[in-house]
Amino acid sequence: MKELQKILQVMKELSYKAGIEILRHYRREIEVEYKEDNSPVTSADKAANEIIVSGLKSNFESIPVLAEESSDDLSRLNKEYCFVVDPLDGTKEYVKRNDEFTVNIALVERGRPIAGVIYVPVYKEMYYALKGMGAFMETESGVKRIKVSENTGNIRLAKSRSHHSPELDDLILKNNITDIRIAGSAYKGCLLARGDVDAYYRFGRTMEWDTAAMEIIVTEAGGVFSGMDGNTFMYNKENPENPTGFYAVNKKENELIM
Repeated sequence: MKELQKILQVMKELSYKAGIEILRHYRREIEVEYKEDNSPVTSADKAANEIIVSGLKSNFESIPVLAEESSDDLSRLNKEYCFVVDPLDGTKEYVKRNDEFTVNIALVERGRPIAGVIYVPVYKEMYYALKGMGAFMETESGVKRIKVSENTGNIRLAKSRSHHSPELDDLILKNNITDIRIAGSAYKGCLLARGDVDAYYRFGRTMEWDTAAMEIIVTEAGGVFSGMDGNTFMYNKENPENPTGFYAVNKKENELIM
């Protein structure tokens, strides 16, 4: 466990360094390029990626890294452990300058997350978790353990600023959801983990680096995280796309009617 705590500490330090670099770029004019899948990428994505990937490799040379902005080395598939990195989750939020973007780093063991860090640079909030050790929120005023809410009924739902889906609209109508909180990136998972919302449903395409850190933080805070089909997500796959949409809820009884 001491070794895992050491790894988590390095993950936290690198997410913080990446966050500082992202904010440095955030203060300038933002230049946007588009990848083959039409998703945006900026100089901040690339700079943060370099900080995190090079830092992980120099500290843990035997553990491969799967990162959104790095070329994929499939030799990772034979390894017990793998880091999964999104250096700037919520690039659309970053480009719109609405402050709700995050740095996500997870460590997976045999396909399942065992450590995760989500850092919110503008808010200076760091969320992290280790398997079996709980979830925590660290700010300039200190560290506190976080837990999902005990709320049942009158569900507070987190909804994306940038990803709209008719399936989610139908779900909201079918379940008579009226309390909707709009937020960006993996920050929605952090809001659930700290008890500010009770459910977060995401239809459509996501990648392993979008969900790995969020999953361990939500589950260690006492929540439920699942693929939309009820199956558990596996990580460090040959194709890093998640097989379905996903949902996170504070309690199993708050799973919505599909």
